Amino acid sequence: MRGGFPIQRFAVNERGILMKERAAGILLHISSLPSKYGIGCFSKTAYDFVDWLYEAGQTYWQILPVGPTSFGDSPYQSFSTFAGNPYFISLEALIDEGVLTEEECDAADFGDRADDISFDKLYHNRYPLLRKACSRSDLSRYPEYKEFVRENEWWLADYALYMAVKDSLGGIPWQQWPEDISLRREEAIEKYSEELKDDIEFYQYLQFKFFEQYSQLKAYANKKGIRIVGDIPIYVSMDSADAWANPELFQLDEKHVPVAVAGCPPDGFTADGQLWGNPLYRWDYHKEQGFEWWISRLKYCFELYDVTRIDHFRGFDEYYSIPYGEKTARNGHWEKGPGIELFRAVEAKLGKNEVIAEDLGYMTDTVRQMLKDSGFPGMKVLEFAFDARDSSATNDYLPHNYPVNSVVYTGTHDNETIAGWFDSISKDEQQMARDYLCDSLTPKDELYKPFVSLVMRSKARTCIIPIQDYLGLDNAARMNTPSTIGINWRWRLKEGQLTDELQAYILKTTRLFGRVSKKLKLQKEAEEKAAEVKIKTETEDKA
Repeated sequence: MRGGFPIQRFAVNERGILMKERAAGILLHISSLPSKYGIGCFSKTAYDFVDWLYEAGQTYWQILPVGPTSFGDSPYQSFSTFAGNPYFISLEALIDEGVLTEEECDAADFGDRADDISFDKLYHNRYPLLRKACSRSDLSRYPEYKEFVRENEWWLADYALYMAVKDSLGGIPWQQWPEDISLRREEAIEKYSEELKDDIEFYQYLQFKFFEQYSQLKAYANKKGIRIVGDIPIYVSMDSADAWANPELFQLDEKHVPVAVAGCPPDGFTADGQLWGNPLYRWDYHKEQGFEWWISRLKYCFELYDVTRIDHFRGFDEYYSIPYGEKTARNGHWEKGPGIELFRAVEAKLGKNEVIAEDLGYMTDTVRQMLKDSGFPGMKVLEFAFDARDSSATNDYLPHNYPVNSVVYTGTHDNETIAGWFDSISKDEQQMARDYLCDSLTPKDELYKPFVSLVMRSKARTCIIPIQDYLGLDNAARMNTPSTIGINWRWRLKEGQLTDELQAYILKTTRLFGRVSKKLKLQKEAEEKAAEVKIKTETEDKA
């Protein structure tokens, strides 16, 4: 592995805050923010959303992965585990800098639907604008840019070269590149680095602007008492700078072809299982190296986010290995992962950090023990509670069974909206849910409210609700349907949906169940005290 630990560019996180008090948050990907130019980004709308969250009494904003997306548009299949998504760079901010004009941005076609993202049009029309901005920025006279490149060289150099080479070869995966550069021979690295130096600088510029704008937004959110929950996929994409630059970390042969790939076995929802296709880790090698790459990766995330949610946590205990070339996940098998040893190594190097363990799916005793040993809060999802195949009162997902040290959701980005879910379950399951709610009267189109209240009143210290469920939206607003391509990650809010009335409802619900943010609580107490002093002074003056 090339490189070492990142030089910190973000404010040191406050430690030991998560789950010490009851709190609430909202799940909304950056891409889903309302926007003028085709996709949510770090524009004024993002700052307005932070203000809106604060006034709604929230403590957390969960944003999901922010890496550059590849085929399928999923942030869980990214070209880099360290890079940021250039689509999130605010064009309005670049207009304010003077490196783009409003006329240029307005002339670009990003699609004609305010509630949908056209990734094809973004790819073809946003990058030309960003290239113009880069060419007009005179980076040679920009000390902050030079500092950023120097501090992040340990991952940025490989990523920028990878993207530049990929572009020059028509976007094909790196395994299909000429052998000299796919295998990273020294003379090839030197050759492409010289030939593509302008493109390399462009990709470095994109990362500079992404992290500049992200760090400003995060600082603003933190000042408002809003903590950012980021997301780290357990696996990297096969077509990524990570796999290309560090093939020794993965189960690849001498030609860098995967030996086996990741996925999930068949279950009651998917007869063929899920074939993700990500390269699997060589955990024996990682252990020999003292888990250096993972420590570096998590250190980076701990500085980037206030709280890091680790996806597919059970994969660290056992992971599902599917022979490369299989068309489904049926012929896979389980292998042992690093277990708690990895997280002990991370804590020994980095201390205690705020982590949420995504422990959904089939749970074994060893996974439960690993979660307990880690001390991390696990996740609970209400939509999994009312299953006719498991109608017992001991179902882990029924709210009366939630442990205090957990984070509860109505649903996640991979689930139906709560309104869409209720429509899709059987009549028996709908009755189970109503019986549990003790509610036979609420009209179906209003049931999302008692469902939200149900998880908010649970003893789980943290409750995060997708904004779609606060709005009562159906599955047209669903973010992702696993094992499908081309229909996902497209939904976004329209201007006007985040109303004062919705904010008041969320604040009322959050306050009712003792989850209002500490910062808003202190502000309201100060305002009440000031009002009392004012009344007292005015009374004394009259007397």
